[in-house]
Parts: sequence; C-alpha cells; structure tokens
Amino acid sequence: MKNRAPVFHAVVCFFVFSGLMLTMPACSRKSAGTPGPPNEPAKIDVRSGKLRIDYAGQTIFKGEVVVDGKKENIRPLVNVSRPGDRVSQTVLLTSGNDGPNLEISGTVFGSAESFPVEADRRVKGPLIVRHSSGTSRSLLNRAVYDRRGDWVLSVDANPAVIVSPSEEKEGGRTFSLTAEGNEIVLRFRPRFYQKHRGLPFFEPWTYKTWTSSIAGWVSWFAFFDKVTEKDIVETADVLSEVLLPFGCEYLQIDDGYQKGQGRPELWLNGNEKFPRGLGFLAGYIKSKGLKPGLWTNAAFNQADFAEAHKAWFLTDGRGTLHKGNWIGLSLDGSVAAALDAVVKPIYRGLHDQGWEYYKVDALRHLRYEGYNAGAEHFARNKKDLVTAYRDYVRTIREEIGRDHFMLGCWGIRPELTGLIDGCRIGNDGFSYAGLAQYNSFNNVVWRNDPDHIELNVDAYKSLTVTSLTGSLLLLTDKPAVYKTEAVEPAKRAVPVLWTLPGQIFDVDPSRSAELWRVDSEVSGSGPRAFDAGASTTCDLFLLEIDRSFENWAVLGRTGESAAEVRFADLGLDPAKEYFVFEFWTKKLLGSFTGAFIPGPIDPRFRCQAFAVRERLDRPQIVATNRHVSCGGVDLVDASWEKSALTGRSRVVGGDAYEIYLAVPESFRLDKFICDGADVLGTERTGVLIKLTLKSREGREIRWSALFSN
Repeated sequence: MKNRAPVFHAVVCFFVFSGLMLTMPACSRKSAGTPGPPNEPAKIDVRSGKLRIDYAGQTIFKGEVVVDGKKENIRPLVNVSRPGDRVSQTVLLTSGNDGPNLEISGTVFGSAESFPVEADRRVKGPLIVRHSSGTSRSLLNRAVYDRRGDWVLSVDANPAVIVSPSEEKEGGRTFSLTAEGNEIVLRFRPRFYQKHRGLPFFEPWTYKTWTSSIAGWVSWFAFFDKVTEKDIVETADVLSEVLLPFGCEYLQIDDGYQKGQGRPELWLNGNEKFPRGLGFLAGYIKSKGLKPGLWTNAAFNQADFAEAHKAWFLTDGRGTLHKGNWIGLSLDGSVAAALDAVVKPIYRGLHDQGWEYYKVDALRHLRYEGYNAGAEHFARNKKDLVTAYRDYVRTIREEIGRDHFMLGCWGIRPELTGLIDGCRIGNDGFSYAGLAQYNSFNNVVWRNDPDHIELNVDAYKSLTVTSLTGSLLLLTDKPAVYKTEAVEPAKRAVPVLWTLPGQIFDVDPSRSAELWRVDSEVSGSGPRAFDAGASTTCDLFLLEIDRSFENWAVLGRTGESAAEVRFADLGLDPAKEYFVFEFWTKKLLGSFTGAFIPGPIDPRFRCQAFAVRERLDRPQIVATNRHVSCGGVDLVDASWEKSALTGRSRVVGGDAYEIYLAVPESFRLDKFICDGADVLGTERTGVLIKLTLKSREGREIRWSALFSN
C-alpha cells in the first residue's frame, strides 16, 4: 500500500443550460447579428501534466497540473450536452476526499479589456458591492472576464485560488492563476453577459464603454419645467467658478425649454423663456469651460401632423393612430422616411448647435405603451418591433456621434445595449438599491445612472456611493446652494473615477432576474419589477485603487449592518496589518490585523468612507482630503527613498490640500517642502501627521517630507 500510485480523475464536461432565454419572446432573443466569438465550448487539451484551453482561435489558458509536487499524465473524460444556448464547460480534477493535493498553475490570456473578478456568489460573508480603479488584485477574485470576447474562465468554490495580473501590453493582458486542493473545477462560459445574463444585444466587440468622468448638473429638481435661459446662465457662471475646478463639468438642461414634443422645429427652437435660442446657450455653457447637455423626449403629440403622415406612425387594424400614456403617438422606427423626417433633423440640428450630452427620455414609454401595446401594428406589417425600436435609437446615436454621451431614460433598457452610453436605472429620485442590483452592468454594459443628487441631509451618503462605484453623478440644486458650505461633499466626490465591477453577478439579483419581463410590459407609468429600487439593499461599497506606486482600498459604509469588518471579506490578506482612516471625519482609527470595528456612523455625514492601507515600517500616506478615493484622483506618484517621502499631487487652485501621513514614533519630521504650493502648516497627533498646502492655481505640485530616525 505504501507505494500505491495516487488515484485521481480529470473530467471535462460541457453543460448547456436552458433557462431564462428560452422563456423570452423571439423578438428579444434576436441578436443584433454582428459576428463575434462563437457560443461554443473551448478546446481542452490535457496531457503530460499540461493543460491548455483554446477558444475562438486563441489560447486563453496554458498551465500545468501537479499532483503532490509532480506532473501527472491525465486522460480526461469529455461530456457535451446542448439542451439550450447557455454553454457552461467544466474541467474537473479530483484525487478524492483523502487523495493527494492537486495544483493547477498557469497563465490566462485575455484582450486589453479583460480583468480579474468574482464570477460566482460566495456562500459566506457580508454583501459588499465591489469596484476597482485600475486592475484589481483582490484575494476574492477567482476568475478572469474578457469583455471584448464576453467570456469568463473561473474556478468553482472550495480550492484556494489566486488570480494576479502579470503583464499588460497594447494587444492584451495576462494573469497568473493558481488553484490548489484535492478537487478543482475550472469553468468556462462563452457569451457570458449575452447568454448567461440575458442580454441578447450585448456585443462588446462592436462598442466601447465611456471611460471618462460624467459629473455635472441637471436642471430638473432645481427648476423643473419652469427653467429659463436666465437660470441656465446663472448656473453656468456658478458651476464654472465653484465646481468645475473640482471636476463637475457637464451642465444639462432638462424639460422646459422646448416648444412642444413632436416635429423637429419644436425641439430646435426654444420657447419664449429662451429668447436667444438654444445655440446661444450651448455656446455660453462652453465659454465657461463646461460641456452642454440637453434633455429630449421620444413622445410625439402633434395629432394633425401624424394624421397627415399615418404611414410613419403606429396604427390599429382600422387605421386609427395608436395612442399611449406618456408617449402620445408612436413614431414607427421601421419606416426610414419617418426617421429621416423627424428623428434625424432633431438630433442633427442639436448636434450642430453644439450640444455634447443627450438625455433621451420616455424610451420606456415608447417601448411599453407604444411598441409593446401596439404590437399588432408590427405583426400586421411583418416587422420586428424590437428591431424597429433599436433602429429609432440607433438613428439618434448616428446623428450625435459616438463622441457625445447618450443617456437612456428611464428604467433598465436591455434592448438598447450597445446603443446608449448610460442608463437611468430607476425612477425619479436617487437609487441606492440600484447600485447593488445592477452593479455588474456598470461600465461593462453601460454607465449606471442612479439619478441626480440633491445636497440635502443625504448628500454625503449619495455622493459617496456614486463616486465609489464609478457611476454617473449629476447634481440638481439651485446654483445659490453651491456658494454655501453645503457644496463641500460635492467637491470631494467629483470627478468620478472610471471603475470596473469586481463581480460579474449582481449583489442583489432580485431585479435583474426579472429582465425577461421587458417584452410583456404595456405600461411604464411606474417602476417595473426589473427597474432599480430606491431603498438600499446593501450598505457596504468597496473601491479598490491600483496605481503603479501603491494599491489600497476605500470602503463606503452607509449602514451599521456589519459591526465588525474582516479584512478577508475585503479581499485583503488577514495576516497583514492595515491602517484604517475615516475620510469624512478625518480620523485615524488605528492599525489592525484580521478585522476592525468601524464604530457608529456620524449623523452629520450619515455614512463613512474608510481608507485601508497596508501598514509599513516607515512613514506613509494614509489619505488625502482632495477626494473620497483618498488619493485616487489626485496622487500622481509617491515614493520612499533615503529617509524622504516624496510625491506628486494634482491640486485645485485655492483649495486647501491636506496630506495625512502615518509616521512611526521612532521617526521625526525634520522638514516639509513643496514646489508649486504654499505650506500652511504641519500638525502631529500620535502617529498621524497632517500636512496642509494651498496653491493659487490648479496644477501638479511636487512635495517632499524629510525624516530622521
């Protein structure tokens, strides 16, 4: 028995699961049809202790299999099943419950849009919405998702897994992957968002997500439809002076400027409240260094025009124009003449006036009260209603260009995937819940818009979670508010860092699980079962920040469900020691191993934002005050050499810039110098030193803290 060879098995299985997609009507199952990677299993080659996985003509994994430290020959068993169109392919390596230890070690090869993630929900641990700015190095990651090819390679639960970025080139990225245990399951899923997540129009090889910050102001809650030219001019003046230097750069006019909803001239020529015209306003907003945005609407209310052009609109079997609540008359997107005469002139004209951001409203109503409720019209004319709907929006996209931002509004619009840059995921009013209900969509499918933010009692909380998730951030107060102290949290939340989700599943799946119902809705008068909710379902939001000089995390906490925060639940090494600094109160909680106690939330802020940095044996940065990311926006570089901590920072002119350092008691700050800003003071409390600087202009500064030991 002593010399008995280890017994283990390798099984390669192909499982194709039927489910959501089979219950959806044919119109929603239909893809846009652009060729892409196949919805087929990968090719698996396991022999001589080596494992190779090829997909779509490319090697996506190459590694070796080791048993008790030795390479072993493996004869895999292959099983292929195709009952549906969701392919899940597994490679099982096992030596039995009491068998020897197995290890897979190799390299994952992805495109430039690949990134490490969690692909499957953990059984234990608190609910945490994860995002990363830069490449995630979290110990929670067990997969690599390649957005360009829409595939994911993951390791199922139980074996220990480490996924680490290893190399980044112009053409692609590589990641090292190791898995260790007596049973290892590798899982490959092609067309992941398209098939497994139920987004038939997700073809990421045809479009890119919007990577720059979208932060600004919208007129709706400030002025509603009473907005005037004078209001916009005054707001542009204030935004330019107060918030533009911090990164608040968009100004979007909402409902109230137009003469009506329908013919092009009603949109292109402002009403009497806008005497100098829309072109003047676009130019004025730009003259202030801002980017002009405009609300538009898919509704059509000119019955006389529609009666004269019935072939352009939805009708019933008797030739009567189809009408719906909130949408009025529905233009038929399958009729090229209708698009040429109505849609194209509107958006071409607005584009020529200089508008750069387009909020397209009532898209839910066009789909539900219009196309769904009027499905008979499309059946009678042998047209596909979803194709017509997409053609309507595609026409807008083509006229405004890909270089201008387009927001689809309101509610989840899965059939517009690939056409809109952002999606208002819920009803009017800020949606905390949506950031956990559609977290996996954010910056993969589109940019999530949780709706505009008022600087009220919840301002710190709503701004914190919006910024930490890399979502769309628009304020909506009267401009006078921005000349008061109430503006402070807004200054610390913009710009918005571009982030990637740390999970390709939704932390709260209750809404996205109902997406299939989009084809059966005939009323958009209120939130549908799949639209993002308002009340929070998760109170922990984690942003991992990876820079060439450091990796740290910021944990947003909006509730007190977790009395203790374990570093392992944050994807950090529980054996290491970490400094924890709360951003809004500017307090260093201390340094901890294993876990920390966040304590009660200060009622002034109604949230917390903890910077978590690994403790070093020399002076180090723990936070800055510029942005809630605690350095993610402003720190350009930082290094320690010859008893000097030096760095470069981007500062806002006239704004006091604070750098918080943790300094061991054995170190003494001898001198602090800065090139580009005045040093206003240094203050030490225990191990924490606060350095305060100010520059008259917004610029990059260089600073250096000199220590003796």
